[in-house]
Amino acid sequence: MQWKLVFYSVLLVSPLTLCAQGPRVNLNTDGRKIAMNDNDGARRPVAMDSIAPKAMPFVLDGSDKVIKITGSESKKGTVNQSSSNKPNVIQNQNRLDDRLVETNDRFKQVPLAGETDYFGNMNNYMIDYVKGYMSHFGGRLNVVNDRGLSTFETMERVLKSHSIPKELKYLAVIESALNKNARSPVGAVGYWQFMAPTARLMGLTVSGRRDERTDLVKSTHAAAKYLSYLYDQLDDWLLVIAAYNSGPRPVINAMKKTGEDDFWSIKKYLPKETQNHVLAFVATATIMERLNHFLLPGLPSNFDWTSLNVTSASIAKAKKPANPLLSKFTEAEVKQMAIVRIKKPLDLEVVSAMLNIDRRQLGRWNYDYFDYLSEYKTGNLYNFRIPKDKLDVFLEKLGALERASQNMQM
Repeated sequence: MQWKLVFYSVLLVSPLTLCAQGPRVNLNTDGRKIAMNDNDGARRPVAMDSIAPKAMPFVLDGSDKVIKITGSESKKGTVNQSSSNKPNVIQNQNRLDDRLVETNDRFKQVPLAGETDYFGNMNNYMIDYVKGYMSHFGGRLNVVNDRGLSTFETMERVLKSHSIPKELKYLAVIESALNKNARSPVGAVGYWQFMAPTARLMGLTVSGRRDERTDLVKSTHAAAKYLSYLYDQLDDWLLVIAAYNSGPRPVINAMKKTGEDDFWSIKKYLPKETQNHVLAFVATATIMERLNHFLLPGLPSNFDWTSLNVTSASIAKAKKPANPLLSKFTEAEVKQMAIVRIKKPLDLEVVSAMLNIDRRQLGRWNYDYFDYLSEYKTGNLYNFRIPKDKLDVFLEKLGALERASQNMQM
């Protein structure tokens, strides 16, 4: 996850090395500081090889076209599956059916390469990136895909219980290659590569006798919770993936610097490894969702990459509320809002469940809450925002909310 470097080896006939990399945080003496300082980058260790590499195995020219494939990755698995001259394509209707999701007003869906309504003029760049990524890492992704079927099913079920889009399970591929025992040199552990302080904040037990970061179900619940907190702050999945890698602070700083709230506008202000982490996630999710049937034989030589392109009402950009980091709240929201000063951390999922408040609304109104949670010390106060019509029941149940929240974080 964010702030990590993972070494992971997959043994299948001959060893294949898979590792994820990225910055990790230096903790305060109280063990609670989460966000990384921008000047920590010089001390990051370097991975030998990676699913989310520091340097991609292909070169883009000034117009973002692939002009050179580097490295010695074997292409012997690439075959022409059609004897005709007609390019191989992905049927649009099947892809659209696959991307239709249940009505979910909490989160937007995860953008995949080819979704032109999201990527706009960066779509060709993303398609070229996926093309080079599949050429270099397709064989390794096939190994993970074959060995991870049951793991993916469990992750998807847990993510769905939090209304998190199923494509976020591929973040664990980038993080650990689905190896529960993956451990980075700085101590990130498990499928989702949690550092111990973050894991405890998300409710996992980490001790000398028990480490729930290696528990598939519990760690995925924790990852879903953490992804929800990041989405509360950032309101865009590519920004969330960036924050998962670098920590929220570099992403927030880049947003404030540019006044923009999309990945492409702030990309150059993010650490290089974070930029590649986001692109690698989109490439991995796109390949696993749309091209996985080509993983074993390889792509046919006449594959039509434009067949990935989708423009549809089912994937069109909806008018989204302004990102709270940039414009805070609407006048209507302020009229509906009550502010209560709290002195003990509350779990937003506990508050949502006990008071019957929409979790997405609660998170969006308290967009800066993770900063308070991650840096909490006894006596720290936070102005907690809730709907006015829930104020009385909130005050009535505050003690129970505090106890339930404390139990979640033990």
